[in-house]
Amino acid sequence: MELNYIRCGDCYIPELKLLEEKRPVGKWGRMHRDYLKEHHPIQFNLLALSGNFHTYLADLNEQAQDRLERILEQMIAAEGITEELKAANPILWVQRMNNIRNRAEEMVLRELIYGEAMV
Repeated sequence: MELNYIRCGDCYIPELKLLEEKRPVGKWGRMHRDYLKEHHPIQFNLLALSGNFHTYLADLNEQAQDRLERILEQMIAAEGITEELKAANPILWVQRMNNIRNRAEEMVLRELIYGEAMV
């Protein structure tokens, strides 16, 4: 690893740069960051000081979004929500879809964001 030094007065200081992460942290990453900051400050500080915090949060955001989409697909299929229901009774369809989305988001929150085991 090559280090460049910058002269600052009479001393030379290493020029350190963090790797730039292009992926967004997103909703799930921000929620996990806030959870770590509030409930696990030591882990929060270790991740922040390691320089990998943004990458860690971007990875977690992608995992959570993928998990949410898989859960939604499975729950929609299990509960038999179809386009026919949407055409016949749109209000019932919206109610059931909102219910499924809320339950799926709660599962993702508990599993990935808060790190709790599902009962």
